[in-house]
Amino acid sequence: MKAKMRSLFVAGAVSVMLAQPVIAEEVNVDPWEGFNRVMFGFNDRLDTYALKPISQGYKAVMPDMAETGVSNFFDNLSDVGTLLNNLLQGKFHSAGQDFARVTFNSTLGLAGLIDVATPMGIEKHEEDFGQTFGYWGAESGPYLVLPFFGPATVRDGIGMLPDAFVDPVYHVNDNGDRNALYVTRIIDGRSQLLESEKLISGDKYTFIRDAYLQKRAFSIADGDGENYDDSNF
Repeated sequence: MKAKMRSLFVAGAVSVMLAQPVIAEEVNVDPWEGFNRVMFGFNDRLDTYALKPISQGYKAVMPDMAETGVSNFFDNLSDVGTLLNNLLQGKFHSAGQDFARVTFNSTLGLAGLIDVATPMGIEKHEEDFGQTFGYWGAESGPYLVLPFFGPATVRDGIGMLPDAFVDPVYHVNDNGDRNALYVTRIIDGRSQLLESEKLISGDKYTFIRDAYLQKRAFSIADGDGENYDDSNF
């Protein structure tokens, strides 16, 4: 799965949905809905019977301080990809902040276990190759639910390939260590959704689809209401 299973979109997506108009009904955002619902059902069952119970157990036994440290560690790794994508988008000020975050958190923050950058006032960003492609005008393409990876679009699905390559975990030489890091990151990310998923209402598939598409459009516009445009969807 992509970093944090593309998981942490739900809480942010809910706030975007409350602040932004819904996606225009006349635009067919989901021409592959039949396939997507099948994949969604597969992922949902996998989550219900495996990932969610494991994540609940993880959250129950992990001390809060340790859980925060694990989340900080993976957040620090994700800042590496964010740094590269901000450079590719020409956002040099943001890239400088990303570099500062990685530097301070990796050193003073003990390999990222402690987030020292945020209290220093260094802003955290969230950027990936899907957003970079969108920044430079690439259309999103249809909504697409990928097995194991979850909600995406054609553009975001393609973006997962370079995202995976620049992920520091990918470059860990030992297969056992690398796989352990992947699994721990997935469980940590899922555990952070246990509360926010309670906000889901109505048809779960539709809610997550609309939340994901609006959140992605909002992220590509960097939260700028004037540039927010969901017409690509």
